[in-house]
Amino acid sequence: MNDSAFTPCVVYITAPDEATATRLADRLVEQGLAAWVNIVTTVTSVYRWQGRIERDNEQLLIAKTQHARVAAINACLAEAHPDDVPECIAVDITDGSPAYLDWLAAETRPA
Repeated sequence: MNDSAFTPCVVYITAPDEATATRLADRLVEQGLAAWVNIVTTVTSVYRWQGRIERDNEQLLIAKTQHARVAAINACLAEAHPDDVPECIAVDITDGSPAYLDWLAAETRPA
């Protein structure tokens, strides 16, 4: 990877159910916002919301992308995600297979 502006990352997104997770994953890949999305079924989330401790079964999306696409992912989630405050957390990928990272860059190149 020779592009110094390319910063690969993994974005964690939760969804309330399998149908929503699948719809979001498809949309992210179709729009070139993520190269690859894993859907981990049925994770238990424990969090505080509006002063109460909540516990929900959710789906976890793990999207492989680049930092240049995170703002667009947030915009996509604001439009398509049913939650008031969708989780979207980006974590840098500090190393990886050069061929995979080249592919990831090509698949998520901003228009």
